[in-house]
Amino acid sequence: FWLNVSDVDAQSYIKIFTNLTQQEIEQIVERHSQEPHLRELQKRLAKEITTTIHSSEEYEKAVKASDILFGKSTTEDLMSLDGDTLLQIFEGVPTFNIKSSQLGQSFTDLFAETTNIFPSKGDLRRLVKGGGISMNKVKVDNSDITVEKSDLIADKYILIQKGKKSYSLVIVE
Repeated sequence: FWLNVSDVDAQSYIKIFTNLTQQEIEQIVERHSQEPHLRELQKRLAKEITTTIHSSEEYEKAVKASDILFGKSTTEDLMSLDGDTLLQIFEGVPTFNIKSSQLGQSFTDLFAETTNIFPSKGDLRRLVKGGGISMNKVKVDNSDITVEKSDLIADKYILIQKGKKSYSLVIVE
């Protein structure tokens, strides 16, 4: 929320909702005005409020979550998450449950037939060919790869991304 507020609102909110000194706020506002595209004002506002209300650890989790959701993270970041944090980040995305015995199938069979994340094998293959599918933040370039236990996040999850913003979470039981 705080990252998306306007510059004008961020200038007001940082004065109201943080314990920063007037001098600190003026310095942040000045740096922000020189490079507004970096959104330093909004980032500092988000950090101060999240840290005050929750903790530094929760702030770091929120930053990692934002990076994962908006494409600035690595597979290592994703794989380092615990199950609870992953579920919090992807709360509200479509989920699909499978049994661990269903692992070992091809990417196409697992995600077009078993889970129905993709409406058809043909659609899945077209998206793979166009570079539009990622599994756990890694581009899938071969729809015939086998999905194994080693692909799981926190020994239980697989994150499928279609395009830039469409996610599905597979829960392996």
